[in-house]
Amino acid sequence: MSGKFEPKTPVQLNPPKDDPISLEELAKANGEEEGGKCYVAIKGLVYDVTGNKAYLPGGAYHVFAGKDASKALGKTSTKVEDVDADWSGLTEKEKGTLNDWVTFFSKRYNVVGKVEGATNFA
Repeated sequence: MSGKFEPKTPVQLNPPKDDPISLEELAKANGEEEGGKCYVAIKGLVYDVTGNKAYLPGGAYHVFAGKDASKALGKTSTKVEDVDADWSGLTEKEKGTLNDWVTFFSKRYNVVGKVEGATNFA
């Protein structure tokens, strides 16, 4: 089954979890602790990106680590000021880009939970 955003190498993913993950727990999963987890949230879903060096300290996408990066991903921005869970101000084109990122992540990374109290799922 090939389609949009399929990984070059097939990825075996676990069924998505819907465990609540607090903002504090998400923030700690920033890849900075040796052997620690690295999570990125998009639209309230938390993805485990631990194995990808781009999200670890010094990596191009480390700015997203331990945060909900919805707004920044919609804007295709790696600016710290754009890393925000609130994506309601995005243009229709940017919302489409954000949804593409959700598809991209969901085909590569395990969903380990949902941000506790998140209201940005839609």
